[in-house]
Parts: sequence; C-alpha cells; structure tokens
Amino acid sequence: MPGGRAAATLGDGPGDRPVAWRSPSGNGGGTLGPVTVQDGHGAAGVELAYEVHPGRGPYALFVHGILSTRSTWLPNLAALGEVCTPVVVELWGHGRAATPSEPEPYAPDGYVAQFEALRIGLGVERWAVCGQSLGGALSLRYALTCPDVVTAVAFTNSSSALGDAVWAEQAEAFVAKEADALERAGRPRLDRSPFNPARSRRIAPDVRERLVVEWAEHDPVGIANTMRWTSRGTSVRARLGELVPPALLVHGTDEKAFRPLAAAAVAELPALEVVAVPAGHAVNLHDPEGFNRAVVAFFQRSVQRSADRPPG
Repeated sequence: MPGGRAAATLGDGPGDRPVAWRSPSGNGGGTLGPVTVQDGHGAAGVELAYEVHPGRGPYALFVHGILSTRSTWLPNLAALGEVCTPVVVELWGHGRAATPSEPEPYAPDGYVAQFEALRIGLGVERWAVCGQSLGGALSLRYALTCPDVVTAVAFTNSSSALGDAVWAEQAEAFVAKEADALERAGRPRLDRSPFNPARSRRIAPDVRERLVVEWAEHDPVGIANTMRWTSRGTSVRARLGELVPPALLVHGTDEKAFRPLAAAAVAELPALEVVAVPAGHAVNLHDPEGFNRAVVAFFQRSVQRSADRPPG
C-alpha cells in the first residue's frame, strides 16, 4: 500500500486459529471454532483487512460504519453463523486496517472494487451483504453495482445511504471541517468524540470493552480521510428503485431523525422489507437479539431463493 499506515495482521498471522467468543447477551454464545484471519493480502488483489468466521451457510460480507471496528459484529456472529459464513472487513484507517494516503481507495466505488476483489479471492460465486451505518451505504452501492453476485442485502439506520441532496450538502461541509480539525488535533480530538464506545451505556459490557480496545487502534489520519473522501457521495436514495437483490432494513426506531429516511426508503423501494426494533443508531449492538432474528430469517429466505433460482 503506497503511503499511509500499512495493514496490520488481524491476529497472530494469516491462517486458521481457534477463537472463543461468548455472547454477552446470551444469544447462542460459546466457542465459534477456527476463524480464518487475514492481514489484507490473503486473497489475490485484496488489500482490505478481513476475517472469515465459521458458519454453516453461504458466505456473507459484513461492513461496519465509521468509527466502528471488527468487533461491531460480536453480538451477532454466533447467531448469523447458523445461516451463513461471515466475512468481516474493516474500513480504511479503522482498527487494524491500513491508511492509504491517496483518495481513490476511500471512495465508495473504491470499496465496491475491494469487495469484489475479496469475493473473487475467496472463490465465492455469490454472497449476501450486510452493512451498519456507513457500511450500509457501501453495501447498498455494492449490491446496485454488482447485482448478479449479491443474493441479498441487509442494512441498518444509514443517513449516508438515504440522505437527500440537502442532507448531502450539509454533511459534506460538516465532515470536511471535522476532518481538518482531526488532522490538526489528532488522537486527543478523536478520543473526545461522542461516538467513543467508552461513552455508550447501551452496548453490552463485554462488547464495549472490546470496542474500547479497538478504538485505540484507529488512525486519526485514516478517520479524517474517511470523513473527507468516503462520506462524499454515499447516498443511493435516488437509485433504490434499481436495486435487484432483495433488501432488508433493520430499523432502530429510537433514532428519531432516521424515521423519515426509513419512510423515504420504502417509498423509493416498495419491496424493501423493514423490521423495526427498539434500538438507536447502532442497531445490531443496541438490540442484538432483534437484529439477529431479522437478519437470520432474511438470509434463510435468500438461501432458499438462491436454491430455487434456475441455472444460467
């Protein structure tokens, strides 16, 4: 990776290693077994850091949001592993991921290219995709760009995905200003962020502890680059009607500002499935049981649809 922080190994090194994970919510925890851990160079053409977790079904890609990390999905892996094989990526500059110095990798279409390289590198013909917040916007863009290889797309509250032109203009101005401030002040400003998981009271303590550890791995420059280059042009609201794969929105109804965007999504895509759960923005962390039920059922239906799909 030219310039920036190099990719760090997600664990002790590429290959398989046993990982024990206990669900703090009691939703099916225990030992997951071997997880394939890659440093971002394990599949041909892939530079994003990723982990392949054990599962009993087709592959599914999981993409977290801004200022999150791989452990965003900890309360969900055991349940989802019953119906899919989770592949968890980390966004540039987040956690142990690399920090490119050039803008192209951060662009939404740059992530689409990375997701495709990962799919091909893993030898996966088709897979499901699930995104949280900004990861939801990237997942929807991927499904819109590569509909033939995406069996289903699930996402949570995502203004990045569903904001209108006014929202986009305001958001771009805000994140540009914040990115400049973060580059100047560095780690102290990042740690004061209201999104620092140490401040959360709705995330299970065991998961919050892991997220706090991984928060310290963030590269402030990489986060600033994400604000400046990924957050621009993420909305796919005007294109939702073009979406081919079935889609699910797990709507955290406690985030009042997102409610009109959820309604707008249904207006743009009447076939969109919506499951409402009592959660804030971090839907899968605030109500993991509700999120897990919704996505497990949705992925099960997508597997059946794929089985019924005529060849060719």
